[in-house]
Amino acid sequence: MNWVDRLGEGLARGVAHNVSRRGLLASVSKILVGSAFIMPVLPISRVAHAQEGGGAAAEPAAGDDPTNCDYWRHCALDGFQCSCCGGTLNSCPAGSEASPISWVGTCHNPHENKNYVVAYHDCCGKTACGRCYCGNQVDERPGYEFFRHNDVDWCMANRSAVYHCTVSLIVGPAT
Repeated sequence: MNWVDRLGEGLARGVAHNVSRRGLLASVSKILVGSAFIMPVLPISRVAHAQEGGGAAAEPAAGDDPTNCDYWRHCALDGFQCSCCGGTLNSCPAGSEASPISWVGTCHNPHENKNYVVAYHDCCGKTACGRCYCGNQVDERPGYEFFRHNDVDWCMANRSAVYHCTVSLIVGPAT
């Protein structure tokens, strides 16, 4: 046998002699339970799932002002609207890039009488826009539930952590 095989065998035999089956199961259980508490704290990337829901939900209805904080898609928006800063409801202005991580809200579309999951992505890389600020707190959760907390600087995942504005992407209907 070569030295790698001898080392592996020695380690395996050492663990087998010093650890009981119950002890091993207890350790694995602790790791699994511990990870269940850590997972809600980790930021979640929703870039692959964020898409416009299509149909009437994707475009503002006649008479709606998407720059108004009371517009239904902005129910959990906390920041400057990109539609006032050179971008649109769902695209960042030129010179900025969307953060791959986001927070979410469940917003009610009064025209369809349906609820939609909306992902809010910060656009990063330029100084703060300073126009059309919304500080909505609907369905916000405590800071340890990052994915539903809107007071976090979500630009932390980008090359530049400078915040510019926020877009509202409809992920899909809430079920």
